[in-house]
Amino acid sequence: MGFMFVHWLILAGSVWFSAAVLPGVRIRGGFWGALVVAAVFGFLNFLLAKLLFLVIGIGTLGIGFLLAFLTRWVVNALLLKLTDTFSERIEIDGFGWALGAAALMSGVGTLLERLVT
Repeated sequence: MGFMFVHWLILAGSVWFSAAVLPGVRIRGGFWGALVVAAVFGFLNFLLAKLLFLVIGIGTLGIGFLLAFLTRWVVNALLLKLTDTFSERIEIDGFGWALGAAALMSGVGTLLERLVT
């Protein structure tokens, strides 16, 4: 259970950092807002990420599976925009900003996980 809490905090930190760096991404409520966004994003990721990955992979006739890193990046950006729709705590100006935030969140999250674990 503690491991999941640490991952949630890391995700919230990467969301908060992305919003601080990217002008097209805004978090309402400071770090508390980032915690809420991380919870919504994590829930949507749990429910939809594999399905979206599969749909994109099949829809691109297998190219999405070969370029899985790009597909996962697009899936995370889609989930961020969906989080924007479901949560009032995050505002993303467009899909380009969602792609940037997804890339930054991935890099920061990976770095923080390496430092913590």
